[in-house]
Amino acid sequence: MTHEEKDILLREEVRKAIDANIERDPVRIALDRNIPYAREVATQVKYLQRARTKLPMLYDARCIIPQRAFEQSSSEQCAAAKHIGGESLLDLTCGLGIDSIAFAKRFKRVVAIERDEVLAEVVRENLKRLNITNIEVVTSSAEDYIASCGEHFDWVYADPDRRTAEGRRVVRLEDCSPNMLELWPAIERVSKRVAIKNSPLFDVDEAFRLFGDCSVEVISLGGECKEVMIYVDGAEPRLVAEAVGAGRYEVSRDEALKATLSSHDFAAEEYRYLIVPDVALQKARLTASALQGKADIWSNNSFGFARQKPEGVLGRTEKIVSVEEYDSKALRRELKGKGVDIMMRDFPTSLDEVRRKCGMRSGNAHRIALTRIGGKCYTIWLE
Repeated sequence: MTHEEKDILLREEVRKAIDANIERDPVRIALDRNIPYAREVATQVKYLQRARTKLPMLYDARCIIPQRAFEQSSSEQCAAAKHIGGESLLDLTCGLGIDSIAFAKRFKRVVAIERDEVLAEVVRENLKRLNITNIEVVTSSAEDYIASCGEHFDWVYADPDRRTAEGRRVVRLEDCSPNMLELWPAIERVSKRVAIKNSPLFDVDEAFRLFGDCSVEVISLGGECKEVMIYVDGAEPRLVAEAVGAGRYEVSRDEALKATLSSHDFAAEEYRYLIVPDVALQKARLTASALQGKADIWSNNSFGFARQKPEGVLGRTEKIVSVEEYDSKALRRELKGKGVDIMMRDFPTSLDEVRRKCGMRSGNAHRIALTRIGGKCYTIWLE
């Protein structure tokens, strides 16, 4: 977003036009000659409509939402799932400010650093519209601010940019901007407690390789992994799976490493319930720990199987009708042309290939799960 575009969006007539046209198709808005600055109004309506679910506070306040900042921001639900608090927090990577806004409810003071001058001005304007007064937005790079900072903060937070200057996506922490590993000595002078948000592709074990005694929290929303958080705060190393709105499973890393997978034979005819662990458990490699004593499981990425319905499991429990060894020809005879809802874990064939071989189409007339255990593939028929 340019200074000119930002200034246009601050005009009262433009604000009124956005509010009056909030339910309309943005394409039609852009072509409407009766609307002042129709292109800018259309773009804002487009992103405000997308923000209804992801950023409802910003939608309700009709905040300014730049395209790239919207695409890179946390959702308000995921931002609220970060369980830290105190007197003061330094956010090195403000962006659209969604994490800072969530932290402002748990810290008395938040200082948010944003190197893009226009985006910093946008965030300041949005904070006014949201009536938030305990966030100070500073226009600076994280590197420059940390180098000259004489303050001490309870926490430092960062969500490093995972795109290169050329727009290529990166996952390794040392390839992101700011480079938290290079900044680490300077950060330690500012705070002894640091929280870092990473891509959902970030490997949990990499956090322990880079930081040693830290805690890792995987956050999922609606069955999709959204963030991998690293907390370096001197506390006992822990692994956490947080399914926003569904539950939380937390255990020390030592306990998680002690959890064992099932070693006995797969008792197909005895199991009555299929456990579908939440993706946060899988990503955190906590499935075996979470299902210990509740269900049998042969892989942290697989389903769990139980004779009795388990309680308090982070995930879904499905009633099993029957379990058979996987036979694509038999499935084709049974399900060809029918709508089938298929779940897969640790299965050697892709979903598209299974559908092609078995002649099934997408649907919910039948429900099956496919997995591999001990070298054998199985079809689990579900209610």
